[in-house]
Amino acid sequence: MIVIKNKTLRQVLSIITPFILIPCIIAVGVFVLDEKYYALVTTAVAVLALVYFITGFERKQTGTRRLIIIAVMVALSVAGRFIPFFKPITALTVITAVYLGGEAGFLTGSLAALISNFYFGQGPWTPFQMFAWGIIGLVAGLLSTPLKKSRLLTVLYGVISGIAFSLIMDIWAVLGHSGTLNTQLYVASVISALPHTVLYAVSNAVFLWICAKPFGEKLQRVKLKYGV
Repeated sequence: MIVIKNKTLRQVLSIITPFILIPCIIAVGVFVLDEKYYALVTTAVAVLALVYFITGFERKQTGTRRLIIIAVMVALSVAGRFIPFFKPITALTVITAVYLGGEAGFLTGSLAALISNFYFGQGPWTPFQMFAWGIIGLVAGLLSTPLKKSRLLTVLYGVISGIAFSLIMDIWAVLGHSGTLNTQLYVASVISALPHTVLYAVSNAVFLWICAKPFGEKLQRVKLKYGV
């Protein structure tokens, strides 16, 4: 397992990777490269998500154990995406981030989008989905302390996450249609997607209300048992 030993380098990568490098890669894919190169952009985003996760490694054995747990959470997220209408991928990403860290949440959301799209369909939209679910996990990790303390706040974050995911994907919808970020088209896209946004926000709230505490308790026990 690769470990970045230099603490300063880890800190720099933990900031520029999700907030600068990945958005820049996606922007290059949209405005510079042809759509047929989406696989290259998707691969680059996946690699950078792994790099960001590695920045959270403090000890080699701990990082390996965390990776195994995250692999299980990714598998559950992918399986959950097959549930019609109510999809728990965001809820599981949030739970992972709250108990295992923001970089773990980012990786879970990104890989869940990538892997599940081998069934649902890969395309230029995949990097946007990876980034959207990844950033939701990252922010949940940053807010882990208040989210652990308040079930209501966790549910509220789930609702906001559903709206945020839809707004990010509406950006792709406009760019994919017109090639530019047209304000009128974006507003129209947001309005047309409103029923799906509401359903997604509600499903996040339901899953987090039901699953956040039991999943969190299990992850907490695993962390204590294996020293993660």
